[in-house]
Amino acid sequence: MEKKAAKRSEVIHLLEEHGGMRPGVAREVAEATGVPEADVYGVASFYTLLSNPGARTRVCQGLSCMMAGAAERIAALREAGVEVEVVSCLGQCDRAPASLDAGLELLAPAGGAVSPSSPDTLAIDLGGADDASYAALQRAREQGPEWVITTLEEAGLQGRGGAGFPAHFKWGAVRGQAESTRYVVVNADEAEPGTFKDREVMLRRPHRMLEGMAIAAEVVGAQVAYIYVRGEFKDCRRSVEAAIEAARPHLGALEIRIVEGHGAYICGEETALLEAIEGRRGMPRLKPPYPTESGLWGKPTLMNNVETLACVPEIVLRGGAWFRGLGRGEPGSKLYCVSGHVERPGVYELALGVTLDEVVEAAGGYLGTPKAFSPGGASSGFLPMSMRGLALDFGSLSEVGSMLGSAGVVVLDEGVDMAEAARWQQVFFEDESCGQCAPCRIGCRVQRQAVDRWIEDRDRRRLAVVEEVAWEMHEGSICGLGMVASLPLQSAMKYFPDEFED
Repeated sequence: MEKKAAKRSEVIHLLEEHGGMRPGVAREVAEATGVPEADVYGVASFYTLLSNPGARTRVCQGLSCMMAGAAERIAALREAGVEVEVVSCLGQCDRAPASLDAGLELLAPAGGAVSPSSPDTLAIDLGGADDASYAALQRAREQGPEWVITTLEEAGLQGRGGAGFPAHFKWGAVRGQAESTRYVVVNADEAEPGTFKDREVMLRRPHRMLEGMAIAAEVVGAQVAYIYVRGEFKDCRRSVEAAIEAARPHLGALEIRIVEGHGAYICGEETALLEAIEGRRGMPRLKPPYPTESGLWGKPTLMNNVETLACVPEIVLRGGAWFRGLGRGEPGSKLYCVSGHVERPGVYELALGVTLDEVVEAAGGYLGTPKAFSPGGASSGFLPMSMRGLALDFGSLSEVGSMLGSAGVVVLDEGVDMAEAARWQQVFFEDESCGQCAPCRIGCRVQRQAVDRWIEDRDRRRLAVVEEVAWEMHEGSICGLGMVASLPLQSAMKYFPDEFED
């Protein structure tokens, strides 16, 4: 069984070595692994970087990039004879309009502003020097696993990947399993429009993430840790690899394996990511069982995202009360990604629960007259500026039907057509739906078509099905993508009704 699983996990690696889905490749990989050729083809066709190989310039069509002139850049490149592939968000919203060259390296990588260093008030401190001493790991070993879990509970650390689930509960659940083989997985597959914080952690403070990961492995009893890095983040992978080499003297027997993503936003969902590591199409699993009980290879698995783990070292060194005191209504500091119509797009670490105005003040202020904002990436929809005083935390945003998500704050000025903005987000969800659930697969297309038809003839009847389809998607989808994919259009219609009148 283990041998068969190992062969299955080689499928994506071999497809990568062959340069993606080229003629005859599926058969060669099938012969080498024993995996049926149809399954190999299914895997290759699922991931954009494998299904459509070849040298070309990739240009982002995410919300921030479209507002910054991505359409004009695409047209100019094509007019100059450059082969262009229009792609979903590249995780470079602070450098909009973003594009990658044929080797998936970022073109014109200016930007990337972060908060000034303040080690006593910031848990991650992107502006500070990375610390490779691994003092927190040593302290965790001295104090023991139960002490670490208790300290995380005192800190009130919530998962920073979007769901806001208590970190100590996950850690304790994996540690408490009877099965002795356990894994730690780092989710570094950041791919939602408006979100690019984990990218900066891996580039600026990779040891923060690695030390948090190593502490997690000590606590849950894992001998192997996987880091799943987005395939378009070549510079992040290089930074993490260099940090791993530097950290070897501190990591003991912990084995670290880096897995590179191949272009599928859905792999940010934890069970879809596990499927990808195992060599399958990245489709979310039905839950329960949860990964803490049956995760990678069916074994108990702790999965946290980059920012969550990067908070852990300072919590271990300074204590749970220190971290809790950094927040306002909810514990801790938080990395807020800011893009769109602001002076200095970037990643700013602030108290969890600050307002939009405070976030934008850190980013140098508004450009133009602000009209709307997205508080937590595409999944959070849009809010009007009348809500600019709302606390940007998990609970407050949930109360108004939105979400903090990954804290991808995008500001839209008065020149933006909200129907167009909603359409850009709906295109993203349509492109990135894995297709497993009929309500999501069909609904994402129907919602995009509805707003397209509205833009074409401004006939309100075009939007008659939006609410009903949204309900069906929310109730019938396996994972969160289908549950929230209608929110950009729904929220735009709700808060900006004048822009959706005949």
